[in-house]
Amino acid sequence: METRVAVISIIVEENETVEKLNAVLHDYGQIIIGRMGIPYRQRGINIISIAVDGPQDEIAALAGKIGALPGVSAKTAYSNVVGNV
Repeated sequence: METRVAVISIIVEENETVEKLNAVLHDYGQIIIGRMGIPYRQRGINIISIAVDGPQDEIAALAGKIGALPGVSAKTAYSNVVGNV
């Protein structure tokens, strides 16, 4: 199976959604390489970056579920690094 390396950038504008976001990330834990979160208190938002390595359709599904959460936006940047599992 072909896998890709990507980064999903997330901005959380509604703190009530954080628990749901963490549940989605837990469901996709097998493709997550690492995660960095920065609370931007002056603006009342959280900025999160997720590094992933997995099938492109699974990465897209994860980003779609994240972006569908209320008060959350997500964008994905794919690398040209392709591997096989």
